[in-house]
Amino acid sequence: MIEPEHKKISIRKQARLLGVNRHGVSQKKDRVSATQARDANVLVALDQLHTRWPFYGQRKLLWELRAQGFLINRKRLRRLMKETGIEAITPKRSTSVPNAAHRKYPYLLKGLEIKRPDQVWCTDITYIPMPRGHAYLVAIMDWHTRAVLSWKLSNTLDTAFCIEALKDAVSKAGTMPEIFNTDQGCQFTSHDWIEAVESLGIRVSMDGRGRWMDNVFIERLWRSLKYERIYMSCYDNLIELKLGIDEWMNDYNHHRIHQTFHYAKPWHLYRPNNGLVGAA
Repeated sequence: MIEPEHKKISIRKQARLLGVNRHGVSQKKDRVSATQARDANVLVALDQLHTRWPFYGQRKLLWELRAQGFLINRKRLRRLMKETGIEAITPKRSTSVPNAAHRKYPYLLKGLEIKRPDQVWCTDITYIPMPRGHAYLVAIMDWHTRAVLSWKLSNTLDTAFCIEALKDAVSKAGTMPEIFNTDQGCQFTSHDWIEAVESLGIRVSMDGRGRWMDNVFIERLWRSLKYERIYMSCYDNLIELKLGIDEWMNDYNHHRIHQTFHYAKPWHLYRPNNGLVGAA
């Protein structure tokens, strides 16, 4: 396999060692780069459409993309949606790909009156498009006050950065919730995640499959973040993206009023007179 970025062996020498045509390798690399550039533009539009109309399936998304001038067929759209985890909220949620081998836990919030901070925390993952590549963002929220306790960015959709966010939330909150609610995505049904949560003495709760409304507050957080910051800015790398999200999250926690709470601010409800919540 040719490694274009190899520090010691040039592409020419790699091609000679493998017995392949160097010119063909260069052409293939150029084609891949061109495809990635075209896909990046489509992914930005696709994420905007999904955030605005999360219930749209492939047919409607395809129609909307073509209406915006993108020359795209259903096969390509299907590939891009699979790569990013974007799906209509029925029957499944965005970025939430179940693993049949993992145990599913019951939904513990049905009929439960959530009336105090740290009674229930929730979390979710969303896809963040960038001019070159993409990132995944996980956030942990206190259900009662809507305060964002922690968040982390990653360029891979794995469990490790979710566990880092959990540890960070516990550290900043100085306590643990009674219940932690997630969707049935493979990150949150994995052994590592369940062990991390249960080892803290927290009860695990999971949304019913396809029931995005079970975690509606964090879904609204994603919508606000994307429309108010992500789509209005251009972040060339993860460092810039992290700084932009950090600024927005602090503004959300400490300055945004919520009509539901009689115009109080999330962090003031969660920890009155406490300091700012730092970045990921």
